[in-house]
Amino acid sequence: MAGAIRTLCREKNAIILAHYYQTGDIQDIADFVGDSLALAQWASRTEADMIVLCGVHFMGETAKILCPDKKVLIPDSEAGCSLADSCPADEFAAFVSRHPGHTVISYVNTTAAVKAVTDIVVTSTNARQIVESFPEDTPIIFGPDRNLGNYINSITGRNMLLWDGACHVHEKFSLEKILELKNAYPEAEVITHPECKQPIIRISDFVGSTAALLKHTIHSDRKQFIVATESGVIHEMKKQSPAKEFIPAPPNDSTCACNECSFMRLNTLQKLYDCLKSESPEIQVDKEIQKKAIIPIQKMLEISAQLGL
Repeated sequence: MAGAIRTLCREKNAIILAHYYQTGDIQDIADFVGDSLALAQWASRTEADMIVLCGVHFMGETAKILCPDKKVLIPDSEAGCSLADSCPADEFAAFVSRHPGHTVISYVNTTAAVKAVTDIVVTSTNARQIVESFPEDTPIIFGPDRNLGNYINSITGRNMLLWDGACHVHEKFSLEKILELKNAYPEAEVITHPECKQPIIRISDFVGSTAALLKHTIHSDRKQFIVATESGVIHEMKKQSPAKEFIPAPPNDSTCACNECSFMRLNTLQKLYDCLKSESPEIQVDKEIQKKAIIPIQKMLEISAQLGL
């Protein structure tokens, strides 16, 4: 299967971009693996004719917005995002219109239509730096993740107006079970994604984006880590630091030992092969929305480049 997929990529001049939350077999076969910022950066500069985005639907939309003349595929069209779903475009546009004079900052985990009513897009990698690039008295709307927005407010002293959305994966982590793990692994660091709730963040040793968590585990002297984000990233953590131990933080569901995104896990090697072979499902973005949505995405990429992110 892996060989057949790589053959199709060569024949069709296609590249595979995979998010860290994909299963290990998909990460291993991808041309590039990264977080949302890295996937957008790679999509923006690829010379391939076709992009297969192994992630969720909004990531495919972002690639299509950046590369309107390229064919963008996703292995499973049902691979959505609970965070993006928590922010319907019409409701967000009405929210923005009720608060005139605000700069609108939207997390990349949104639909193209939400990006189209946004001034600048951010990811968890660059959210703090981009927020701090605006004067302190700038009124800001931040959406859709309330947990990330609250975290950015807490570390920057801002008072951004937050949309009330959240990621179902990062909302489900159990504080009680993480504290139990801390007792069981007293030498382990708790490392946490800022989409988590404040109680989880408060007991964490390190908070950062998916890419920042990975980088931290590579450079840290610690040998054990309790990882409070989607457990797919542990695959790359183990590859980069095989002598270290990574313990997935559990959700509230007592039957689960780790926390997985059900949407991310819809993609499989078989579906990846099938979509390359049939060149479907294909991501399409309305042309008028694309013209509006590309502006805040390009602003994000430009500022990220200036900041060396």
